[in-house]
Amino acid sequence: MNVSGLLFSIGLFLALPQFVFGQPAYALTARLTNTHQEPVSVHARLLSVPDSALLKSGVFPDGLVSFSAIPHRNAVLHVSSVGLADSRIPIQNPTQSTLDLGVIVLQERNAQLTEVRIRGQAPLVRYGENGSVDIQVAGTILAGSTSVNQILERSPGITFNEGRINVVGKGEALIFLNGQAITYEQLVSIPVSQIVRVEIIANPSARYDAEGKAIVRVITRTNPERGTTGSVTLQYTHSAFAGDESNTLSDLTYRKGKLTVAANYTLRGGNDREILYTTRTRPATSNYLYSELTTDWQRKLHNYSSYGLGVQYNLTEKTYVSLGYKGNFDKLGGNQYSRNSLTNAVDKGVYKSTLSKNEQRLNHSLIFNYNQTLDSLGSSLFLGSQLASFSTDIHDQISENNLLNDSSFAQQLKNDQAYTILISSTQADYTRMLRASKKLETGFKFTYAHTTSGTDFLVAAADTDFQLDPNLSSHFAYAELIPAAYINYSGSLGKQLRFGAGLRSEWTYYDLSTTAGSGQVIQKNYLSVFPNLSLSKTVSDELDFRLSYVSKIARPRYQALNPYVIYQDPFTSIQGNPNLRPEKIHSFEIGMKYKLIDLRAGYNYTIDPISGAALRGDGPNSYVLKGINLEKDNTFFLSGSTTLTINWWNTTNTITLSQSNSVDNQYGFQLVTPRPQLYVYTNNTFTIRNVVKLQLLAWYLGDKYYGLYHDKSRATVTFGMEKDFFKNAWKLRLTANDIFHQTNRAGYYSVGETDIYYNRTYSTSSFNISLTYRFGKPLKATYRSQSTAETEQNRAR
Repeated sequence: MNVSGLLFSIGLFLALPQFVFGQPAYALTARLTNTHQEPVSVHARLLSVPDSALLKSGVFPDGLVSFSAIPHRNAVLHVSSVGLADSRIPIQNPTQSTLDLGVIVLQERNAQLTEVRIRGQAPLVRYGENGSVDIQVAGTILAGSTSVNQILERSPGITFNEGRINVVGKGEALIFLNGQAITYEQLVSIPVSQIVRVEIIANPSARYDAEGKAIVRVITRTNPERGTTGSVTLQYTHSAFAGDESNTLSDLTYRKGKLTVAANYTLRGGNDREILYTTRTRPATSNYLYSELTTDWQRKLHNYSSYGLGVQYNLTEKTYVSLGYKGNFDKLGGNQYSRNSLTNAVDKGVYKSTLSKNEQRLNHSLIFNYNQTLDSLGSSLFLGSQLASFSTDIHDQISENNLLNDSSFAQQLKNDQAYTILISSTQADYTRMLRASKKLETGFKFTYAHTTSGTDFLVAAADTDFQLDPNLSSHFAYAELIPAAYINYSGSLGKQLRFGAGLRSEWTYYDLSTTAGSGQVIQKNYLSVFPNLSLSKTVSDELDFRLSYVSKIARPRYQALNPYVIYQDPFTSIQGNPNLRPEKIHSFEIGMKYKLIDLRAGYNYTIDPISGAALRGDGPNSYVLKGINLEKDNTFFLSGSTTLTINWWNTTNTITLSQSNSVDNQYGFQLVTPRPQLYVYTNNTFTIRNVVKLQLLAWYLGDKYYGLYHDKSRATVTFGMEKDFFKNAWKLRLTANDIFHQTNRAGYYSVGETDIYYNRTYSTSSFNISLTYRFGKPLKATYRSQSTAETEQNRAR
């Protein structure tokens, strides 16, 4: 989309004629929350009585439902939200011009509610007005996943790239657990059984951290029922590529009066595998080199445990406090086999190594929340704090057997490494709901992170003592301080045009020191300001348009700055880069939603994008894989999505066309002509006579040519079946994951004088059987509603 086209689209957007409606008989408003008094995104429909004809409908991301010009004196308001039970509220002969239903608390989908009827199956996806997407996990093929990573890999619009979570058309996403940002280490410790849904917020407001190009928000279960409930799930996975794996997941929740206690434990064990095949070629005769390297990680998951305990106390109906602990302990073993066949103009050698893995990780996280609803309009105060620690100890032993020309030699190496990461953050958010559909949000956040590591590489030739290798050994320390503040204002201009504007400011200070190489000390600070703007226009109950601008930042991961050595062979290593700079992103998006179809187009401009490459090392044959900053990146995308339920069939489909162009003027990349990339996703659930569910999921990610790199296409097909037994107390799932094993990540690029091809194969193809038992008998709960005499709230965004 060029500038003139974008301006034409904006002009067309603003010039759309407003529909003229008759004089309203009455207006209806309501505020929807979950049991934590947190606003939830809802789909509301107003139905006539008795024929249930649709009168009005709409999606309300902040839970503030508002309909005007209602001529029918008798009707039913039907509200639904992903992961929560539908609610039907009858309306009979209202006498006032504005009927305010007050606060309606939606319960979990498995609660037995009065005034609630659950019909059919929940759709996998619902679309919000500002480009947000809600993805249902509970009750879908996603619930049969063995890890949070697998849930996200199977979700529409989300891809994985070298362990990074990316939103198609946007880039790497920041991860939130409910309402707070978390690290990747905290993400992987979330029990799958606790996840209700996943939200993709493509255009986040200033309330969210400026980090990341989008927000992926993982929503876990709440417990609205009084009594004791729980579940136990046993999973067994077989992979011809990796071997067997078992997974046991359990959770228990107790609620009595104002007190709720929840606990969970997950134990994972078995095998995992990953193979990386790489060739490096320098074709010039004067500097010829050909290297063919295969690294095979055959991991043994001896004990992967995650556990959590949380307590919530409701001080009043509008106020609660909670304290939660989450942790995980991972003990990793197995072997890493490496073979590098290397030929240059003079020598020919084969370098083999076997690494015996001995790694242990121990992570802890403590989270405190305080939330108070201040008035009937929905004003609220939130206070939150979390403290997290991550520690890793590595004691790997490496045996090398090398052949150079006709001479063989061997050596032994030891890699003793320890690193810790400490993170603390405190935040306060104040939301003031104003009259006339306006909302003011403000708050601050204070984050401190500190990481240290020490790496001792010991080398011994045959029959000699181990000696410290100073070239492979190093110590690293990094401290980062980020205070932030934001303000966000949103409201309506008339009945059809809504707006939001925000500003977030973050001051960053960091101190980095390392003994790697000749040593380095870096101290920097910088102030960043991130504006955002959104506009949306409702033409009718079935059609609306939106426009947004968001500015973001993506800082390097802590370990990406650490230049410690991950050893593969004498000529290949992976190292961090302490000179990495954060990315700065400017994102523009225009979109429309018509009935069940969501269309969007956007442009992202990135300064200093973080990428990676195999660069020449100190020796003529050595290469170091490390993160680098490119100069800039331009990405355009066009996407369409729809979700549909027809009796026994629920289908969600997405198609995206994108084109990126990365630019570099430092490392000598060979240019690759950019071409469009195609992404197609489909997820289908078939309910056979309400007896068994069949689920089919597939996606295709086409070849990507983006200026400097070429990523080859990949795809997956997953089939699942589930069946409930014994009054739905037992659930059996059978899943065939990535049936054709086509999710390997491959591609090539040329940097400097070297042509590089890579092909990374993961353990994604497997057969999984899962059995879940739910126990406990919750007591009946009803929605809570507090009537008010306030004037009409229109849609506030």
